[in-house]
Amino acid sequence: MKPLPVKKSPCLHRFWIMLVLSAGVLLVGCESGSRGKAGHAGLVYWPAANAQEIELAGLAAAEWNAAHPDVPVTVQPIPESQSTEEVLLAAVVGKTTPDVCSNIWPGVVGQFVRAGALVALDSFADFDSVAAARLPEGQREVFQYDDGRLYQMPWKSNPIMMEYNVRRLQEAGFTHPPATYSEFIRAGQALTRDLTGDGQPDQWMLYVDINVKWWLRYFDFYTFYLAASGGQTLIKNRQVTFDNRAAVEVFRFFRRCFELGIFPRASFQGDTFLAGQVATHITGPWNIAHVDKFKPAGFEFDYAPVPLPDSAAGPVVTYGDPKNIAIFATCQNPRAAWEFVKFLISRRQDLALLRIASQLPIRRDLLSDSLYMPYFKEYPKMVRFAEQAPRTRGVDSAPELREVFDAISQEFEACCVLGRRTPEEAVQRAAERARQVLR
Repeated sequence: MKPLPVKKSPCLHRFWIMLVLSAGVLLVGCESGSRGKAGHAGLVYWPAANAQEIELAGLAAAEWNAAHPDVPVTVQPIPESQSTEEVLLAAVVGKTTPDVCSNIWPGVVGQFVRAGALVALDSFADFDSVAAARLPEGQREVFQYDDGRLYQMPWKSNPIMMEYNVRRLQEAGFTHPPATYSEFIRAGQALTRDLTGDGQPDQWMLYVDINVKWWLRYFDFYTFYLAASGGQTLIKNRQVTFDNRAAVEVFRFFRRCFELGIFPRASFQGDTFLAGQVATHITGPWNIAHVDKFKPAGFEFDYAPVPLPDSAAGPVVTYGDPKNIAIFATCQNPRAAWEFVKFLISRRQDLALLRIASQLPIRRDLLSDSLYMPYFKEYPKMVRFAEQAPRTRGVDSAPELREVFDAISQEFEACCVLGRRTPEEAVQRAAERARQVLR
């Protein structure tokens, strides 16, 4: 259920090979199974390639096809590659995009819009009423492109929160999860310990992946930055906005935790949280079912917002890890595609998203709608995430966002992990590099 790792190709030559091969594969796929009765155009639908969302898409398509035999939907999971984004970009170049895709990362929408690859959904007459009935207050603006148009339908959100081992925190004297940086550090100092007597800790407060891959920073720096800044993202009107106190405080917090040894400067395989190596874990709602399935006997866990700087005040805003739905400009029947999109975001389909994929629909009435109440009664830990969902942010739609996060990740390593730069220097350097990228 985690987002597919997005990696840059090691060289331009390799990228173009992948692009040509992908375009050829996608062309074959899109030409098959997309015609309905009497030659009416059908729709090709690409969901994410994980088992839960393939199942979800298959059930949705079967129900749709039974009611719309003249416009059948063919489900084709996104072809495997290094990332969803690279596959879609290759399809855009080859003009072999699907009609509808439900695995749209907002950070790549800007590139698609610049390429003229997406249909503006607010061009449909009923878009405003559909969006108003679904979206929580202020969420529409979050997903608008720079031109003020909407090219993606907000669909699902996975609020990132702090998962914690209840008993371990109780051992540190905490009857509630740490809510501030100082509380978190105090708990970490109490819980980080050497179990084998070799002079090195074997248990820590939190594991942070120290790899410099840019997408990893969504689940440490960016999540904590959104909380510290009250929900301010990185870029506004193509101007860098993260050269501020909140970013410095986040860098200082992570640097301090690495210095104190409560975060390990190492990489691990496997689930460090379930193995008891760490007391907390930064994750989304997809992890509830995993922990419930594999937890050892007597293991108690729960969820809380990530901690804030001591000088900040809640409520906490976090990264929403959203994935949305788009209609591509190659679609020959955009009106039918829009009707299918509306079907995918209907109340009953949102319930299926919860039950099959354990992911939260972006819906204003999620906790008050009687349709969903039995689900939340059955899975009470999901309530924590549903309560957090209205206080989430996605990412900016700047086409250069990957390069911006790469700059942040490089400085995160230099400052927080290696201690070679001060937090102030690191934030300033990352911001300056981001400004150069955005010029």
